Amino acid sequence: MNYPDSVRFLYALGNEARSARLGLERMTALLEALGRPHRAGRFIHVAGTNGKGSVCVMIESGLRAAGLRAGLYTSPHLAEPTERVRIGGRPVSAELFGAAFQQVHQAAEGLVRDGRLEHHPTYFETVTAMAFVLFREQAVKTAVLEVGLGGRLDATNVVAPQLCVITSIDFDHESYLGKSLEAITAEKAGILKPGVPAVFAEQRPEVAATLKCAAAAAGIEPVWSSRWRVEELALYPEGSRFLAAGPRQIRLECPLAGEHQVANAVTALTALDCLGVPDEFIRDGIRQARWPGRLERVGREPEIILDGAHNPAGARAVAAYLERFCAGRRVWLVYGAMRDKAVAEMSAILFPLAREVILTAPDQARAVRPELIREMVSHPRLRIAPRVADALAAAREAAPEDVVLVTGSLFLVGEARALLVE
Repeated sequence: MNYPDSVRFLYALGNEARSARLGLERMTALLEALGRPHRAGRFIHVAGTNGKGSVCVMIESGLRAAGLRAGLYTSPHLAEPTERVRIGGRPVSAELFGAAFQQVHQAAEGLVRDGRLEHHPTYFETVTAMAFVLFREQAVKTAVLEVGLGGRLDATNVVAPQLCVITSIDFDHESYLGKSLEAITAEKAGILKPGVPAVFAEQRPEVAATLKCAAAAAGIEPVWSSRWRVEELALYPEGSRFLAAGPRQIRLECPLAGEHQVANAVTALTALDCLGVPDEFIRDGIRQARWPGRLERVGREPEIILDGAHNPAGARAVAAYLERFCAGRRVWLVYGAMRDKAVAEMSAILFPLAREVILTAPDQARAVRPELIREMVSHPRLRIAPRVADALAAAREAAPEDVVLVTGSLFLVGEARALLVE
């Protein structure tokens, strides 16, 4: 099956969040049929609510800087599904992606035919299995895996990891993970394994307490990123520089914008240090990390910034960035969101910072119609654009000194980025 056919079939399996069926039985059966590709290499397993993608990228970049042939598995993608599986810092080719899909699909069909699976694995399960197959076939010795949803029952939680990492935990996906931070944390802590080292980012007190209990139950002593103090911090619109002082001193340059990325860089530093990566490669890896769609500048005069903030914590991080670097400038906000997100809370954080608000919807079945968002929010200068292209066209009215922020969903950012970046 070629790449376009494989992508069409994956999309036909349904939206990842809406079609999610938490549990490991299907993944276990599928990977057994594929010859256990998830046992062929070493894995760093990363869970959390916010920052896990950024931390994954920085860890993987550090491993490559140290000379390893590293893999990276993240979700969702911005433009093409091939972005989810990276080897040597590059997305796999369409040909490799299609071949891996064919292999996984045939195994899944065989399991359904034999009655060992009731249904074809979900979109996320299928692509996760494809990542394991690709890492094995391409001789990837170490790969960084981002959890898709939660942790305990996520399709990635079939590996025996070399290291577990848990980034900042906050409210998101409550319908799947629970209504309290303690319940959400317990699900994400489900990636912990007896005897496997773990790195924890700084957390809220109730989250930290739950993580400590989970680590004790697994018989491990976690390493907290707080062992490194941030000193001499200099924040810039394009990133930050600082001194990480702890067991020793390391000067880091983080090219990912926003103060929240400083904490993510320290978490990545802690993980790379636990993996034994020398300081020079930690520095190089974090400095060379790239993560599109996260406070990414894609235009000047007016300045156009893309950020896939999709929950209240992400919205607060974006708001802090605007207040620090865009104070006194008119902000044009292009906003669209998915139905399972806290739209009212996010809009209350972001909309007061904007002079103009343009509501739109990405081309996704799960997107909230802009007319419904308008009923939830209040803003004196609000308009609707039915499509992302229409919203961007409306934002062209911005003056050269203004700021255009496109945010609310990674799907929205991906669609806008395809129109804005050549």
